[in-house]
Amino acid sequence: MKHICKKDHRYDPRFISLPENQGNTGRHKCPGCAFELAMELKAKGIPMCNDDSILADLPESQAGTVRHKDAFEAYKMAYQA
Repeated sequence: MKHICKKDHRYDPRFISLPENQGNTGRHKCPGCAFELAMELKAKGIPMCNDDSILADLPESQAGTVRHKDAFEAYKMAYQA
């Protein structure tokens, strides 16, 4: 059974500018959850992952501003913040 994200960050306008992604591990993964994961890892001093395998266990979301958006780009955006 799929785990679906229900958090409010699904409607966060910062994710509108993310490119779309319909492939790889990040397909349908929640960009908001990817961003939060990266912020947590960054705060712990853990270096950024170089591929989207880090997203494998994240919930999915096709709602709001995150629909079809690239979750790995959201992950990388958090490390650049």
